[in-house]
Amino acid sequence: MHAIEVKYEGELRCSAVHLKSGNAIISDAPIDNHGKGAAFSPTDLLCTSLAMCMMTIMGIAANEKEIAFENVTVDVTKIMGTEPRRVTGIQLNFHVPQLGWSEREWAIMKNAANTCPVAKSIDPSIQLEITWTSHA
Repeated sequence: MHAIEVKYEGELRCSAVHLKSGNAIISDAPIDNHGKGAAFSPTDLLCTSLAMCMMTIMGIAANEKEIAFENVTVDVTKIMGTEPRRVTGIQLNFHVPQLGWSEREWAIMKNAANTCPVAKSIDPSIQLEITWTSHA
């Protein structure tokens, strides 16, 4: 049985419903590709999915290893190419507040991020640039 239903709503907009929860999202084509740019584009969702997956796997690792993990954010930048039009790069800048992580804990969390299922599913031709910023 399928888990997600996607519907074309017209005017380059789609909706998706997670059938188990009923949660919904929409996507719009970006302005530079004939759309309104009024919501995430499908390629935005690809890049966002990577960041969210990394954070989820980091959360699992933090729970298992009893590592503090709160108020972490990620800035996501998508780089588009042409001919064919596609995502050619994703830049993620993780902002980690001072959580007192040891070098070992940093290594655990970075490894968790890099081994998430979405990261492992992205074509190797897409350049991933991941930076980590720790701040007060």
